[in-house]
Amino acid sequence: MAEVGILAPDARVELIDGDIIDMAPPGSLHAATITFLTRALVLAAENEALVLAQNPVRLSEYSEPQPDLALLRRRDDFYREHHPRAGDVLLIVEVAATSLRFDRERKLPLYAGHEIPEMWLVDLHGKRLVRHRASQQGAYTLVDEPDLSSALDVSALRRVAVDLQRLFA
Repeated sequence: MAEVGILAPDARVELIDGDIIDMAPPGSLHAATITFLTRALVLAAENEALVLAQNPVRLSEYSEPQPDLALLRRRDDFYREHHPRAGDVLLIVEVAATSLRFDRERKLPLYAGHEIPEMWLVDLHGKRLVRHRASQQGAYTLVDEPDLSSALDVSALRRVAVDLQRLFA
């Protein structure tokens, strides 16, 4: 949208089911958590996947969310030609300080409906990580709160486990 002049280039918005949604500026806790998770995912994924931080993922003509983080299939061009699409995404992470309800009610079903294999919803105030896996008919069928005292596996990448012990430290 910014590329064709509809929005200012620095607008903090995302497209969800045809709606342009304003994104609140990140607070320090939100930003620090994304920094921590980015580092943890980069270290865990090494050469197995790419880590996308707060950039668009094109799910359809009407949905181009900007997840806090996405773990993507490796590509030598780093998605230079176009934004990653649903089939490129292995994991999406949404970090919620003020957006928990929106992330749970709008974005979670959106990701499930586009068959994103795994989604982590990090609730900063509740100090919980809820993992959603196995999308079927627009909903995730496996939902749990994993124990973060040991490395957390990424289901689409058998050799990737993420150390999240200090996520809420």
